Order: sequence, then C-alpha cells, then structure tokens
Amino acid sequence: MQETLYNKSDSYSVIIPVYNSTSSLNELTKELTYVFSTILKASFYEIIFVNDNSPNALTLDFLNEIHINFPHVKIINLTRNFGQQSATICGINYASGEYIITMDDDMQHSPLEIPKLLKLKNHDIVFANLQNKKTHFLNRITSNIKAYFDYILIDKPKDIKLSSFRLIRSNIAKEAIKIETAYPFLPALLFHISNDICSVNIEHNHDVNSKSNYTFKKRYKVFLNLLINNSSFLLKSLGYIGASAFLLSFILAIYFIYKKMFLGVPIGFTSIIISILFFGGLNLLAFGILGEYFIRLLASSEKKPKYVVKSITT
Repeated sequence: MQETLYNKSDSYSVIIPVYNSTSSLNELTKELTYVFSTILKASFYEIIFVNDNSPNALTLDFLNEIHINFPHVKIINLTRNFGQQSATICGINYASGEYIITMDDDMQHSPLEIPKLLKLKNHDIVFANLQNKKTHFLNRITSNIKAYFDYILIDKPKDIKLSSFRLIRSNIAKEAIKIETAYPFLPALLFHISNDICSVNIEHNHDVNSKSNYTFKKRYKVFLNLLINNSSFLLKSLGYIGASAFLLSFILAIYFIYKKMFLGVPIGFTSIIISILFFGGLNLLAFGILGEYFIRLLASSEKKPKYVVKSITT
C-alpha cells in the first residue's frame, strides 16, 4: 500500500503519561510545538500531559508553567498512580484529534520523528520500531522475552515490535478503550479492534546513562498483567499439562495391566502411582477447564475504573 503524506487539515492529539519528570517536559513541549506548527503546519494539535500522580512536586510545577507558556497544552491529573497504560487510556478518552500519537515523557522518543509515523497514517496503527536502542543489557533481555510472549499472548504480528511511541487513528483508539478490563494493556486492546498494523524504523533517542521512569518493577507488573489479565495462557497451559498427565497415566495403566495379565508381572505400588497420575491429571484438566469459564466471568464482571481524574487544566 502506498504511503500517504500528512496535510495541514489533519488534527492531532499527542498523549504523554508523566511520572516524576521535570525539565525534559519543557524540552519535549518545545520540540512538539516546532514539529506541529512549523514542519507540519497543522491546523489543530494538542499536547495532553497525563500526570500519573507523580510524588515529585516539581513535576506539577513544570507542567503548570508549560501550560502558561504553550496554549496547545492540556494537563490531566489523576488521583493516584494508575500506571502508564491507564494514563495513556485516560489521555485517549480526552483527545480531540483525528490522529493520536502516544510517546514517553523522558525524550527517548524524538518529536522530530513524528513525520515518519504520519507518512503511514493510512494504516490504523503505526508503531515506531526503535533502532540502535541504547538500553542496559538486562532491559534488552527482558524486552526480548516480553516480545516473544506478546506474539503468543495477543497475536502480535511477528514483524512488529511494540513501542509506546505510536500513531493510532482516533476512532480505533476510542473503540479499543471501550473494552472493559481493570488491568488494560493498550496493544492487546488495539489488536482486538484492528489488524491493520505496521511499523516504521525510528532512531532511539535515549542516553544509556540516563534513568528511565519505566523501571524493571513496572515492566514486570505490565508483563504480569498481560500474562494473567489479557490472556488465558496460564490456564490453558494448566489444562494441557493436566491432559498430558491424564493421557500418560492411561497409557501406563494399559501397559502395566498388560504385563500383569499376560506376563504375570506383579503390579505392587505401581497401581497407586498410576492412580495418583490419573486423578492428578484429571484434577488439573478440570481446573484448567473451570478456569477458562472463571476468567471469562471475571472479565465481564469487573467494574474497577481504569483511572480517576482529579483535575483537568485546558
């Protein structure tokens, strides 16, 4: 499919979850303003900072100062720390642009790369494939492991690498956030709505010595939510293990019964072991099947809010 260029009549919403960042917010706003007003010459754009209840008091001070100096900035403060996924979903809910761009608050995603995303705006979802990532070894390992599970758990296309730097058509994003779950993972929600997904190579603008707000603990929490709340992978695995144990015990039972009846070999404690395998496997299989029903009941009954807004400054 041919790439399409951006035009002045398009409208954009940039959503940036914020947690404890300070001076980088000012630099980020300046670069975004330059891109949209000078390079793209957009008729409408807005920058939505979602303050995820940052404990650093300077964060809100910087945001308020930015709001005074830049008329296109909107600030949303949440009542507590709901996490990056929920903060992004909050921003999407309040976005007015035809195209939504999400990015991090620490300048590792350069606003100057946004035109590359917009050249593929004919697709529903465009992910930035960050090149030459300057991250620590442990982060690279955990990212690769998560990428493998993304492919298994949420049917991520093999050639797509997930990133929080992405372009989404507003109607796709708005439909995705309607999906009810207390522990949302935005890519999983988006993939449920559309399979018109592509990516574009973009340079990773991140100093290896700088400290990212996206810590290992937060990565682990997102991965755990993905594994448990956005898929039934563990329950299905339990069912497979139970079925395998049940099948193995059945084969062993036939084998030892044959030896007893036709070869006269005494069974002894073998019968007890076979019984344990049989009923243990049957129990695991039953838990797996019941779990499938249980996870669907939970998904339909949970009514916890993804986020709660404390204040909005427009």
